[in-house]
Amino acid sequence: MKGFVFTLLSFLFVASSLKAQESRPREIRKNVPLDSIVLSDPFILADQKTKMYYMTGTGGMLWKSKNLKLWEGPYQVTKTDPTSWMGPKPMIWAAEIHPYKGKYYYFATFTNRAVMIDTVRGNAIERRACHVLVSDKPDGPYVPMKDATYLPANMPTLDGTLWVDKDGKPYMVYCYEWLQNWNGTMEKIELKPDLSGTIGKGKVLFRASDSPWSREKDENGQEKPNKVTDGPYLFKTKTGRLGMIWTSWIHDVYTQGVAYSKSGTLDGPWIHEKEPITPLNFGHGMLFHTLDGKLLMSIHSHKSINGRYRRIPHLFQVDLSGDKLVVGKLYNPES
Repeated sequence: MKGFVFTLLSFLFVASSLKAQESRPREIRKNVPLDSIVLSDPFILADQKTKMYYMTGTGGMLWKSKNLKLWEGPYQVTKTDPTSWMGPKPMIWAAEIHPYKGKYYYFATFTNRAVMIDTVRGNAIERRACHVLVSDKPDGPYVPMKDATYLPANMPTLDGTLWVDKDGKPYMVYCYEWLQNWNGTMEKIELKPDLSGTIGKGKVLFRASDSPWSREKDENGQEKPNKVTDGPYLFKTKTGRLGMIWTSWIHDVYTQGVAYSKSGTLDGPWIHEKEPITPLNFGHGMLFHTLDGKLLMSIHSHKSINGRYRRIPHLFQVDLSGDKLVVGKLYNPES
């Protein structure tokens, strides 16, 4: 139950923080150190065309940098349709920018807080789903494509990411949120060739309860698997092994682990490492190569200060030269 309370408090804090951000005028700041930016779910695109880094995440804003150390922003880069299911001012979580076939695609979770789709165990569930926008430039603007929806309206989904599997087809990998099913899942759905919509139905890859490291306690204080799936990101090792980093909780501690596909495809089966791979109170990571080729993990720290969560982007060194992901030391970018 303690894990549930902390998870729900985290969810409510992010929601309240985003609402506060909407009410404040946006001021573009320059020469902002990375560790001075408050941002959940930091995703960094190192764009070779423009020789720039672009960082986005929860909040739907964009930061730019030439060196990873000093940043400029935040910039508004999305232009959603106010008449769509998202409504006029959707909350935006866990945004990612993926270059694909000459364009840039904005994968994000959009929430319309004015629409409720379900009530489970006393919790009202808002209309929330993964969706994809497109732009010709990495800094947008990102606009809607053809399909009005990518995933079912009656399911709360989040943290969609892009992966092209061995069959050459693009897929969205996403979480079906625990608030409704009470045992969060990691799922995949095929995308159209131009990413403008989805094909068929989603398929479960694994469930939160499959993890040996994520734990919580029930109302009687008994240990059981945690219910949260969060933040998937796919990668391959030098040996060709397919892996996925993802985040959950160990009681009240936000933590990231890794799983590997036995088949080498999204279909798995997925085998989970027994222990987390990053320090405690870090989560929702992704991997990228710097403009000069260094492999790093972008991730946020998760700390409670006077009862309020504060999430800051951090960079870790990463090694994929073997058949497993090895997370190294914190990386401090040079100016």
